[in-house]
Amino acid sequence: MKRHMRLGDFLVTYLRKIDSRCVFGIPGDLALKLFFALGRRHGLDIKTLSHEPGVGFAADGYARATGKIGVVCVTYGAGGHNLVNPVAGSFSERVPLLIFSGGPGEEERKLGTLIHHQAREIESQLRIYQEVTCAARVLTDPLRAAEQLHEVVCTVWREQRPGYIEIHRDMVDREIQVPDELLEWDGRLHFRGSDPAKAEEAARETAAMFNESKHPVLIVGIEIHRYRLSHELLELAEALGAPVFATVLGKGAFPMDHPLYMGVHVGPISPPPIVARMDRADLVINLGCLKTDMNFGNRPPRIIQGRTVWAVDRRVDIKYHTYTDVGIRDFVRALLKQKLKRHHETVRYADNLPQSATAPHKPIKVADILRIVNEFLAAHRRYMVVAESGDMLFGGLDIRVPHGGTYLAQGFYASMGFAVPAAIGAQIGSGLRPLVLCGDGGFQMTGTEISHAPRLGVNPIILVVNNGGWGIFRPVTERLDLLEIPPWPYAQLARGFGGAGFEARTPAELRGALEEAHQAKTFSIIDVRVERDDLSPVTVKYIKAAAKHSQAPGTRPGRAMM
Repeated sequence: MKRHMRLGDFLVTYLRKIDSRCVFGIPGDLALKLFFALGRRHGLDIKTLSHEPGVGFAADGYARATGKIGVVCVTYGAGGHNLVNPVAGSFSERVPLLIFSGGPGEEERKLGTLIHHQAREIESQLRIYQEVTCAARVLTDPLRAAEQLHEVVCTVWREQRPGYIEIHRDMVDREIQVPDELLEWDGRLHFRGSDPAKAEEAARETAAMFNESKHPVLIVGIEIHRYRLSHELLELAEALGAPVFATVLGKGAFPMDHPLYMGVHVGPISPPPIVARMDRADLVINLGCLKTDMNFGNRPPRIIQGRTVWAVDRRVDIKYHTYTDVGIRDFVRALLKQKLKRHHETVRYADNLPQSATAPHKPIKVADILRIVNEFLAAHRRYMVVAESGDMLFGGLDIRVPHGGTYLAQGFYASMGFAVPAAIGAQIGSGLRPLVLCGDGGFQMTGTEISHAPRLGVNPIILVVNNGGWGIFRPVTERLDLLEIPPWPYAQLARGFGGAGFEARTPAELRGALEEAHQAKTFSIIDVRVERDDLSPVTVKYIKAAAKHSQAPGTRPGRAMM
């Protein structure tokens, strides 16, 4: 049987079923009916920001922090095209988003005239989104609209990537047919299963290799985050007893204060103890690690011939052969059922921060900022660290978030402008207070979205590491003047937007500002002044390694960093 409902009412019912009750968006004329439908009484909680890139990053942060699907609603054309960059980042980093866009109505399309906000053709936006989503549909058929929406959402969940739904403005109030089973459905979404025999055999072979090894290591990646495997990973790591490393994308998937956690593995630019331990490894088990330049320090991952297990992208590569149709969830769970001979080794956490610190009243360095943030997090738990792309993406690798907090960064797509709006969305979703590590260049792209914080009830602490420009590119450019940006009064901006503002030029001033910001009920911006050429230790190592191999670290400043 099927029932009749207005499409807009069905959208609200459906999104509430899957527990995605928050929509990030900006209204526009071709999406007004859609906005009104989503926000009707007993509808959804709509959060607006100033610009579509901020909306997209906020939904991304919400999805990362909650494990739910982040929902976005924008207008057609100008709004949808503005949103493409954040959605592309979510696609690359496997973040589940559901994008709703308005669109011209049927009568407008029949006129044959160009419609405002249109690019090349009316369908151009759909085709663009087909490149950066795992599923994209235009809902035009009242008989099939409900099932088509469900198909897109199920694909989004299985693939952990964005999906796109376009709804013409004259469709929102039209009656559609909704199958009873969809209305009676409990809202549970499921990941794709594996071939159980292959998962069992792959796990058995991995366990045998582990039990024979003398110096095994475990590296964890992004799929541990996306497929909700942190608890199983912890159980497995404790059963194995081997040192655990995170990749750039996997940071935070394993507790950073656990005795087995050694730090972040970034290939040859890892801390020396991590490089040395990897060199001794006779078995490397990679769980959910994408083979990206960012994960492995711009160098191909060091593979131990015949002694590597790599489980990612629904396949498990062992030695010289592959098990297909084996997802990471089923592989980890199958490993937990094996008889594992626990490895015993004393593991010491390693980072890149120098042992000596700057005197309290001397000019502060970036390494001091990272050390002071670690001290702050150890004293004040339940913070979420959000790292901006640029120097703070690398610097953030040396941040150690204790149990009770978490860590977010766009560690592969690396679009500058991610951190501040992502922190807003993440706090709305999780309730954890964000501590944002942001360069002044990244802040000037989307940082003014923080003006919405008082209205939205969020209070991040934002450290603007202020070196007067796009500092990460200074060591590798011939035109330093192209990297200059205007000196904004960041602390004054915070006060003008209803928050607290501070300036810090020394370690002592930063410690004091952090404590005051911690006590403040509003959001805070701390303008931390550093030398123009000062960079985090990991960034310096990365630039040297890239220069050695003739690969400069970046594209043009102001967009994707790599």
